Amino acid sequence: MRACPPVFPRRITAVLGAGLLAAALTAAPALGFCGFYVAKADTDLFNQASKVVLVRDGDRTVLTMANDFRGEPQEFAMVVPVPTFLERDQIHVGERGVIEHLDAYTAPRLVEYFDADPCRQDFRERLTSAAAPAADQAEGARLRREAKKLGVTIEAEYTVGEYDILILSAKESSGLETWLTDNGYRIPAGASKVLGSYLRQNMRFFVAKVNLEEQSKLGYTYLRPLQVAYESPKFMLPIRLGTVNANGPQELFVFALTRTGRVETTNYRTVKLPTGAELPEWVEQDFGDFYRDMFTRQVKREGKAVFLEYAWDMAWCDPCAADPLSRQELQQLGVFWLDDRKAELGRRGAPSPAQDVFVTRLHLRYTADTFPEDLRFQETGDRSNFQGRFVIRHPWKGSPRACAAAGEYFRQLARRQEKEAQSLAHLTGWGLSDIRDRMDLEGPTPAGDGGQPWWKKLWGG
Repeated sequence: MRACPPVFPRRITAVLGAGLLAAALTAAPALGFCGFYVAKADTDLFNQASKVVLVRDGDRTVLTMANDFRGEPQEFAMVVPVPTFLERDQIHVGERGVIEHLDAYTAPRLVEYFDADPCRQDFRERLTSAAAPAADQAEGARLRREAKKLGVTIEAEYTVGEYDILILSAKESSGLETWLTDNGYRIPAGASKVLGSYLRQNMRFFVAKVNLEEQSKLGYTYLRPLQVAYESPKFMLPIRLGTVNANGPQELFVFALTRTGRVETTNYRTVKLPTGAELPEWVEQDFGDFYRDMFTRQVKREGKAVFLEYAWDMAWCDPCAADPLSRQELQQLGVFWLDDRKAELGRRGAPSPAQDVFVTRLHLRYTADTFPEDLRFQETGDRSNFQGRFVIRHPWKGSPRACAAAGEYFRQLARRQEKEAQSLAHLTGWGLSDIRDRMDLEGPTPAGDGGQPWWKKLWGG
C-alpha cells in the first residue's frame, strides 16, 4: 500500500494488456506497478469455492486441500483420487490461516493514483515529454472384511490430527461406490463412471472423516486443511467427482508454488485475466460486484478456459494486497527446497521471505460439461510477473481557471472519464448509459443544466 513516483513512458503493453488500458493523457506518464492498494478480489467473493495449493518440484508434490464444507463435523467426508499409495507420514493437517494469507497475497487488486496539480511546472513538462495412533483394530477388521466382499482393499488407515484417513484401492467402481456409501462417505449418486476412470489409471483413493474425539482434544471448532505429499510424474488435479450431481457451477482456485516459474494447464487453455484497465472512481466501493461480473463475462467469452490471476516471485510484490508469505508459512505449505540462509537474504542483502518460490494463481468455474477432464499441469520457465490489477485515478480538485494548463487538463480528463466508462461496460456488460449517469451524479453537475456533464458547460464538446 505505497505510492511511487510516476514511471515515464516505456513499453508496458505486455504487462498491462493492450486494448484495455485507457490512456489518461496523450503523453501522460505510464503507470508502473505501484500506487496505493485499496481493494482486493479474494475467494470470499464466490460461493462454492474450493482452494487447493500445489507445491511442485520435479516429481514431488505437496497437495493442500481447503474445503468449503459448512455443516456438522460428523457429516463431513472427503474422497480424493491420488496417483500413488500414501504412507502415514505423507499425510498432515495444515493451518487455514496460511491459505487465507496466500489468497490475500495473490488476489486481483484495485489500486489508486491521484492526479498531480496541472499548474505545477513539473506536471506541465511531463505533458510534453504465498502421528496420531491407528484406528481401533476391531473396527478396522470389520471394515476390511466388508471391503473385501466388494472388491475394495483398505491399504492403510491412519488418524491424523482431527481426521480418520483411509487409503483405498478397488477392482470395480460399483463395489467402491457401494462401500463408500455404506460407510458414510457422501459421494454423489451415479459416481461409478467417474470412479471407474480413476481405477483404470491405477489410482488410489484418499478418504477422510472427522474424528470428533480428536477434534475435541485439539480444541478446533473448524476443519483444518488436509495435506498429502507424494512422488509421481503425474502433475494433475482430479476435479470430476465434484461435478457429479453438483448444484450449479463450482469455483476452484489453484495456487501453485514452484521453483521454476509459471504453471499452466495442458489440456485446457490458460488465459490471462484482463488487467490494467482504468475504471471510474466509484468502483472502489463496488469492487466486489465489479469483479464477479467481470469474471462471469470472461467465462462466457472464453468458454473452457482456466484464468491466470497472478504470477510473481514470492520474494516481493508491487503493489502488495498482503505481505509475502514468510519462510515458515511456505514450509507449512510444503515448500521443501528453501535454503535457510538464502531465504533470509533477498536482493541486495535485504531480508526476504523466499527468493526461490514462484507463485501462480489460477481460477476456473467448471461443470461436468465445461470441464469433462481432470486438470493437467506443466511447469514453465516463464518467470515474468503478472497480476490482475485495475486502476482508479482520482482527478485533481482545483479550478479549471487556475492556469492555462488546468484548462487542457480538464479537457483531457473528460476524454479519460469517457474511456473509463467504456472500459467498465466492456469488462462487465453493465449498461454504458447507466455508468455515464452514475459518473455524472458523482461530479459537480450545476443545477439547471439538463443533466449535462459539468465539463460541457465550460467548454462544450
